[in-house]
Amino acid sequence: MAPHPKFAVNRAPLALAFCGCIALAQAPELQPIALPPPQTAGGKPLMQALKERQTLREFSSEKLPGQMLANLLWAACGVNRPDSGHRTAPSAMNAQEIDLYVATPDGLYLYEAAPNRLRPLIPGDLRDKTGSQPFVKEAPLALIFVADLARLAKAKPEDRVRYALMDTGCISQNVYLFCASEGLATVVHEVDRAGLAQTMKLGPEQKVILAQAVGFPKRKT
Repeated sequence: MAPHPKFAVNRAPLALAFCGCIALAQAPELQPIALPPPQTAGGKPLMQALKERQTLREFSSEKLPGQMLANLLWAACGVNRPDSGHRTAPSAMNAQEIDLYVATPDGLYLYEAAPNRLRPLIPGDLRDKTGSQPFVKEAPLALIFVADLARLAKAKPEDRVRYALMDTGCISQNVYLFCASEGLATVVHEVDRAGLAQTMKLGPEQKVILAQAVGFPKRKT
């Protein structure tokens, strides 16, 4: 006898999990975003970008074009040596333990460097969960740096957090330099790490390190 519709079991999420589509099951309203290949030529000279590097806390709500977003994420921690899979930012023992999450008005994504895409995780605007300052809801993009300490298996347990902090700093500076080169505003800011980790449904070995807002600077009136 078929079960009453009220008590019928929805097996669709289970089927998705078995076919490796868990992320899509978690975020049915979002779709993966295939990023265009990064433009690795052009931009300001390094010394000029260093001279113009600064923190700006006032943002326009204008979204970043897809090509600029792809360039930004590649500059942050993209693959710059496809033969080896090595990145634009160094990491301790090449553990590549820092994951870059991208919060937009539409939802939360995970930047996957090798396929050069954004994998959808959670639908909805989570930018206000990344900090208490007013600009976190104004900036069109919030980058969340998460360390997966399990990938630092070769390191001593007491050194893993220190390595993660060092590696995060390298990626964040890459973001700063890209923003200086492209005329974007950015600021690193404090976060409620425990609360944000719960919102993001992170595992016990995943630690939120910091968040960084990015966007076009607010136009002066």
